[in-house]
Amino acid sequence: MSLRTAARAFPTLVRIGFSEALAYRAELLIWVLSTTMPFIMMALWTAVARDAPVGRYGQEGFVGYFLATFVVRQLTGAWAAWQINFEVRQGTLAMRLLRPISPIWSYAAENLGAVPMRFLVGVPVAIISVLVVGPDAVPRQWWGWPLLALALLGGWLITFLANVAIGTMALYMESSQKLMDVWLVLFFVFSGYMYPVELLPPVMRSLVDWLPFRYQIGLGAEVMTNAHSLPTALKLLAGQWLWVLGMGALAVGLWRRGLRRFAAYGG
Repeated sequence: MSLRTAARAFPTLVRIGFSEALAYRAELLIWVLSTTMPFIMMALWTAVARDAPVGRYGQEGFVGYFLATFVVRQLTGAWAAWQINFEVRQGTLAMRLLRPISPIWSYAAENLGAVPMRFLVGVPVAIISVLVVGPDAVPRQWWGWPLLALALLGGWLITFLANVAIGTMALYMESSQKLMDVWLVLFFVFSGYMYPVELLPPVMRSLVDWLPFRYQIGLGAEVMTNAHSLPTALKLLAGQWLWVLGMGALAVGLWRRGLRRFAAYGG
């Protein structure tokens, strides 16, 4: 199927994904409730900063950062790895392959279809952040808003493509869910989800800049809370989108090679 035809069909697929998200809104609520780690970390770090700031973060700074992290997490989440593992194990991936569009497009549409509902969860948190922290809770400069949109899109693409790459490994082994567990552990440590990455020691900060995890969550939260000047933000965005391209090439390459090995089983 040509890219042009796929792009034409994609809005319809997203609408279908949104309808499914509405139908399974209870499951979506459970997913949202499972991403409340930023609230826990906010309570811990604000307690630490009660007597003195930690780096440049005082209590209000931590509140703004972790509320931003929660919002970014809602808008960049994906679960394609679990979908692919399930469908490979049950053999139902074969049904997707009969459709006139690549399953990767279908997975993307289904994941994006839930974003509007997660947006409804994120917006009130952003409003609360502005009321508590003030204007520093959202971009102050006009250029911060388009850069935030790019950071959110890039973060979602890295998350989704990593899910596709890891999920596709189920075509090579019995299950790739353990690989996803390893990815999530690294994500929690290096993404800025549990603490701002700038609080890490210098050597670790240098490492984080070369890994994809910060670009999933941390960069979006940093842009949202005005942590960077325009040149620094552009440099980090360039690094993020290099990871988007690299992860896309990896995911597509693994997918095409894995399909040659695929044989439906189970179900």
